[in-house]
Amino acid sequence: MVDATAPSENNTLLRHAATTGIATTAVALAASSDALSAYGRFTNTHAPAQSPEWVAAWIDASKPDALLATLSANGRPVMSIALEVVREGPFRIARFLGGKHANGNFPATDKNWLAAAKADDIGVLIHSIGKARPDIDLVAFDRLIRDLKGLPNPLLKLRSAPSPNVALAVDLDGGFERVLTRTSGKKKRKRHRSQERKYDALGGARRTMATTTAEANAMLDAFYAMKEQRFGAMGITDVFADTNVRSFFRKLFVGALARENPSFVLHGLEVGGKYRAVTGSSRAGNRLVCEFGAIADDELAYASPGEYLFFDNISEACGQGFGVYDFSVGDEPYKRQWCDLEIQHADVLVPLTAKGRIYALGLRSLSRAKATVKNNDRLWALIKRLRSGMRGKSAAAPSEED
Repeated sequence: MVDATAPSENNTLLRHAATTGIATTAVALAASSDALSAYGRFTNTHAPAQSPEWVAAWIDASKPDALLATLSANGRPVMSIALEVVREGPFRIARFLGGKHANGNFPATDKNWLAAAKADDIGVLIHSIGKARPDIDLVAFDRLIRDLKGLPNPLLKLRSAPSPNVALAVDLDGGFERVLTRTSGKKKRKRHRSQERKYDALGGARRTMATTTAEANAMLDAFYAMKEQRFGAMGITDVFADTNVRSFFRKLFVGALARENPSFVLHGLEVGGKYRAVTGSSRAGNRLVCEFGAIADDELAYASPGEYLFFDNISEACGQGFGVYDFSVGDEPYKRQWCDLEIQHADVLVPLTAKGRIYALGLRSLSRAKATVKNNDRLWALIKRLRSGMRGKSAAAPSEED
């Protein structure tokens, strides 16, 4: 699919190829072992969910109908996108691997090409997808981040619309002390000490990062149990319940342990010999992204172990030189306690058939409706109460979305 041994492109060469349009080509192929081996080797920029590790783990765990599309300039690859083709009713949709688990998306690209990228170039890539798979009705690039490492997302050269769910983040500029001055730091420190005393009564708290397969599996086991209980209480479908999804995250986080600087890391807060909170994060340039998190709904829930773990996670992220701690998609009170940045992701829908055009219209209308509801605090609170009431549970406890 690509020349995996090719050196990094010369910026002048790529700029010429992109601006002239003469040598811009694309190919879309099924995700064979050879294509997977070559995927992303030329790239130096990608979001976590388009990384070679994520792509390989998802395909291995889920065995999806996967497609790898690569754009080349003057015979050299400059961008690759990994997609899965899924059925939604009578429609076939090509979307990012991972579905709702893939957030803040940015394709695998050569950064030297990005400044010259044009909508026509992305059109060439889309055309290759339609040519390879005429059964696809719609290509959906959901939850696109607008820039990564200061570089613009090339997929946003196409028509886009705001995603209905905002993402929240913490600006880490100036270090942890500066973060605390912006976010009621005195109150946070006092509460952190109070929580620590409560944990000491049970033998003390131990925050760890998984460094072995056994630790990673233990943290994931605890996380899945927490999510199952929490989503069930809220009347929400557990998006981590699927066996393939669970297998994927095991492959992703356990596989990352083999690297000196893993891109995917697990942190757990253990109190009294039991994990009370777990987070799974990705490292994306100067951003530490919390891909998921959960707390145990048990006798220590009142002491907010999730809040305690985030305090330490954010402090450590500052110490490690990250510029942003990204809570990812979902607007929740526990995130608002920290966040001073709102990140608006964008969605791009590209119909390839008449059926696809109809479906795209429906999806855009649904997205606008969701945004209207979620931007209305009273209405959104009412819906959450009604949803939780269907399970006979209280909706008072905050949710922790993936």
